[in-house]
Amino acid sequence: MGTLTLTTLLLLLLLTSTSNGDAQRIPGLKKDDSCSCQVNSSVWAFPAIKFEGVLQLMQDCGDSLQNLQEQVKLSNERLPQILATIENVTARLEPYQYLNDQGLYTALHLRQLAKELRELEEDISSIHQDKPSDQTQKLTQEMHLSNTFNMKTVKEKLRSLKNGVESCRTIPEEFINKQGVCSQRIMSNISTPVVTKTSPYGKSYTSGSWGRQAKQGMENQEGSGEFYWVQPLVSGNRLGNIVRRYRSYDDFIASKNHEDVSVAPSYSHANAIQGSGTMVYGEAVFYNCYYSPELCRYDLQTKVTSRLKIPDVGTNNQFPYCYYNCKDWTDIDFAADETGLWVIYSTLGNHGNLVLSRLDSEAFNVTHTWTTRLFKKSVTNAFMVCGVLYATRYIDQFHEEVFYAFDTATGKDDNTLALPMEKIENGVASLSYNPIDRQLYMYNDGYLLSYQAIF
Repeated sequence: MGTLTLTTLLLLLLLTSTSNGDAQRIPGLKKDDSCSCQVNSSVWAFPAIKFEGVLQLMQDCGDSLQNLQEQVKLSNERLPQILATIENVTARLEPYQYLNDQGLYTALHLRQLAKELRELEEDISSIHQDKPSDQTQKLTQEMHLSNTFNMKTVKEKLRSLKNGVESCRTIPEEFINKQGVCSQRIMSNISTPVVTKTSPYGKSYTSGSWGRQAKQGMENQEGSGEFYWVQPLVSGNRLGNIVRRYRSYDDFIASKNHEDVSVAPSYSHANAIQGSGTMVYGEAVFYNCYYSPELCRYDLQTKVTSRLKIPDVGTNNQFPYCYYNCKDWTDIDFAADETGLWVIYSTLGNHGNLVLSRLDSEAFNVTHTWTTRLFKKSVTNAFMVCGVLYATRYIDQFHEEVFYAFDTATGKDDNTLALPMEKIENGVASLSYNPIDRQLYMYNDGYLLSYQAIF
């Protein structure tokens, strides 16, 4: 329709252009009720040649317009890419523009740099000709591997020497006098459970810790030496503030005559217990402080809580006991044996491997520390016996296995052990040793089990 209209308009223009613009007067004769006249139509002859020429010009103009529209469309499509390129170039030029503005380089400097680059390229080509690149790379790789192995060897020797020095410095005199008890350093076996009892709080409390007061020399002190204790965790098996203690073994077995000790006003208090690594040693309760990398010591006599921070210690599920299933909130684990009180943990500096520190239970500070090569998340639990760290792993629902030992007296480890332990459920929330009766105490998903250590 548009083409037809333009063509008609063009025709009218052409017809108009054929005349010289002057109107003609033609006389006529009146006959009856009409007027007749003679007209020469040759003066209005159709200009076909001009029409074709103008039509061709219109077609050429339409084609040019279409080409221009396509170019505009293509330019619009490429415009974002062009802008991005400009921004990139501008950003890359800014540092050099700054150098130029500050007068820090000139064209002469660039020529000098180009010359030095050419010389460097010539030197590299010469080296490649003298020493083939494949051989050079091979020698480089061999040197790198050699350095890596040497560094690992040196680090391991340093770790062993450090552990040996710690061992020589920290063996207490009272322990040396008791070598008859620990003359055979490594356990040879573990008995079947000698005590099997559900938690006095019920089996629904699947995480916690329990045992017997573990400090030697207090057995005959009235109200101190023999008492047994249970510490259940609440709030998602994470927190607690109550330690229930029994004055005798008979009271514990019968679940009577107990005393509930509150180490904090509530389980959400800053001094509350986090995790199942609690230990009662002497007249104090030792545990991981609430939501904190710090260790807490609650004095049962004075009711005072002391705190101790170990640098770089993993906490809040950073390095819990894991193996088959992770036992949450077990980053920090207290232990006791014939040599004293210990804390077992991991650090980022030791790459998540087990770290062992001996504590002064009264002054509440770290006396000495040993590092191991055993990754903490690869074990289900750990405990101390006669200055030796033992670690366990999951076998099946009814069995654990002691598979690893680290002797603090020599600084050496042994991963060839295979001492079986029976259990009732999957999870091992806590496992600790008591040097008074030489038994192991396990909190096993709401069950309280104890075993006799055999040497």
